[in-house]
Amino acid sequence: MTKPHPWMANSASDAKQEMLAALGVNSVEALFGQIPEDHYHSGTFNLPRQLASEVELSRHLNDLLSKNATAADNLCFLGAGAWPHYVPAICDEVVGRYEWQTSVFGSPTSDHGRNQAWFEFCSQIGALVEFDFVGLPVYSWGCAIGHAVRMAARMTGRRTVLIPAIMDPERLSVLRNYCEPPEMARHIDIVEVAVGPDGCIDRADLAAKLNDGVAALYFETPSYHGVIEADPAGLCQAATAVGAEAIVGVDPLSLGVLEAPGAYGATIAVGPTQPLGVHMNAGGGVGGFIASPDTERYAREYPTLNITIAETIEEGEYGFGLTLFGQSSYGSREEGKDWTGNSVYLWSLANAAYMAAMGPAGFEEIGRLILARARHAAQAIDAIEGCSVDLSRPFFKEFVVRFDSANVDTVNAKLRDQGIFGGKDISGEPGIDGQAALYCVTEIHTDQDIDRLVAALKKSL
Repeated sequence: MTKPHPWMANSASDAKQEMLAALGVNSVEALFGQIPEDHYHSGTFNLPRQLASEVELSRHLNDLLSKNATAADNLCFLGAGAWPHYVPAICDEVVGRYEWQTSVFGSPTSDHGRNQAWFEFCSQIGALVEFDFVGLPVYSWGCAIGHAVRMAARMTGRRTVLIPAIMDPERLSVLRNYCEPPEMARHIDIVEVAVGPDGCIDRADLAAKLNDGVAALYFETPSYHGVIEADPAGLCQAATAVGAEAIVGVDPLSLGVLEAPGAYGATIAVGPTQPLGVHMNAGGGVGGFIASPDTERYAREYPTLNITIAETIEEGEYGFGLTLFGQSSYGSREEGKDWTGNSVYLWSLANAAYMAAMGPAGFEEIGRLILARARHAAQAIDAIEGCSVDLSRPFFKEFVVRFDSANVDTVNAKLRDQGIFGGKDISGEPGIDGQAALYCVTEIHTDQDIDRLVAALKKSL
């Protein structure tokens, strides 16, 4: 007889027997009888020893973490999905409050202002992208793209999505997962559209591939390489002209200086929420939003949790609650529009605190600051012998640095020796010939930081 786990009541022997009897079997092994014998692992697992106490566990984890080199202790120019931005103290204070952290989803008595905070998040994102319907955030930007594409396929009845040929490999991988294998009945074909030398979508190739069988056109501005699309309104118009959805991916911090997607004809907007007051957390601070017009056609296709506001029986009083719950995987499980599972709802509170603290003027200020500092860094790096940056491209926050003869991996190793995280190695990725890295410069980088990077690059080369 195995010893019951101290925190798992159902691991006690009598509880196990009661559950097995209810299922009509005599052993736990019988539950897996349908699995072929050759599918079982026959060897031994190389597992670490069991830790006997919380003290040991704490020390073990701290020892592992101490091996990491962190962005707090090093100068970081890495982006490409998790970007180094300043997180105001108010964001950590808000998400650390007990009424959020102990709020159990599903119980009305657990709502200590949670629903209102969620509503504020949705309202603020809506104001940024100029759309009136925003769902609660999903796991990541990639997940938001996947859900939006599947929404478009359901609305149009079509099974093809057009995407730029140059796209973040991680986001593309997630999108491919959402579009399912070709053997599946609900498969969505992904067709790539060429990207021109200017970093923008090739209009001729788009025209050749855009037809009445396309469910959606997806593009980003700024793009994966940081390039600002020259004519996003024209792309949206081309998509909607053939009855396709125009899905635009945006960096929310760029919207203080760039036009909102809802203003130039996009029908769905998606993007990351990590830049809005969430720490990078070793890649665990990501999140993604989906926004659209507030019409039944779009609202009925959201797989997310959605929040509404309504008057109560008390004059001047309002209540906040979930709406369209039955179409989510929470309300209908596998019959929901899409499976979302648990998500980054706590981060949405940090996002709401950040956006409230910034306000419209703050977004404009940070947008201009990022534009200026990224441009300054790009110009300084372009002046280094052996490096080049295409300064003819308008870019936001991220830009491509090409190396004439040096190996990016070697350069980054030398930068790490000097306490600097260099750009992401994108050598060999679509649209890149030779050695290149994607550098990220944000509001946290000072002139002195950029000077230090330039000096370190010169030394490394």
